Amino acid sequence: MKWGFWIGLLLCLFAISCQKKKELEEGNAVYYWRTELRLDSTERAFMKHHHIRRMYCRYFDVLMRDSTPMPNATITFTDRLPDSVELVPTVYITEDCMHQRHQGLAAKLVCRIRQMNETNNLPPFGELQIDCDYTARSLQIYYEFLEDVKRELSLLAPHYSFTLSTTIRLHQLQMAAPPVDYGVLMVYNTGNPRRFMDRNPILDWRDVKPYLRHLGSYPLPLCAAYPVYRWQRDIHGVRVEHTVEADEILRVKAAAERERPELRKTILTFHLDKENINRYNTETYEKIYSH
Repeated sequence: MKWGFWIGLLLCLFAISCQKKKELEEGNAVYYWRTELRLDSTERAFMKHHHIRRMYCRYFDVLMRDSTPMPNATITFTDRLPDSVELVPTVYITEDCMHQRHQGLAAKLVCRIRQMNETNNLPPFGELQIDCDYTARSLQIYYEFLEDVKRELSLLAPHYSFTLSTTIRLHQLQMAAPPVDYGVLMVYNTGNPRRFMDRNPILDWRDVKPYLRHLGSYPLPLCAAYPVYRWQRDIHGVRVEHTVEADEILRVKAAAERERPELRKTILTFHLDKENINRYNTETYEKIYSH
């Protein structure tokens, strides 16, 4: 009887351990947010030099049109990635799409991604990422949608374990964690664009600091993405340009990693583009990608 008890207990513990969320793999990654996948020599050299192992590539957006969620700005594939780089399909969904349930939306999304990969002779994907600036109003429907996506992924290959991830904005750290394998903490677009005279809306330490206290206890594996892009806009007919100083990025990165050392494992930049690469020197990028 005793041996039977202990064997049963060990089997239960093994089953529980198998249900734990996957640990994040250490490595460097980039977002790709253009409507054509075409890499020039500068971008390829950057990926090779900084050992980029994963590209989160925006396949299309989903936005409301005539009260129905519809795809928009679909990417075209002109180039192929190096064999050493994993392509992660990423879909941006506007928050108003999650104000009510839409029957079959998850199935349509997963099917569209699979068809895009097949049409463009891309290898089958093992991970899918959903990007949504969900709020308290849309949280429940969004989380139900994520569960639907997981079900649809399981139907693609019943014996294969797909990874589902989502973006996490700073204000979402105060909410319940979504039902995914891990989240990418978006450490950018942190400020109010209307306060651009005294705060950088892309990234400002003063806007990030209040949220850091939630990092340590957030119950979901996390990695972090940092901004290297430029934002141009017209304000009352005047062209205003926002960029972030390298020191500000590194200051925020160091503070976030003190609160959550796990963030050192997988590091992303937003987003891969020749102009963004040339904005900072190689040493700065090496510090951003330091583990």
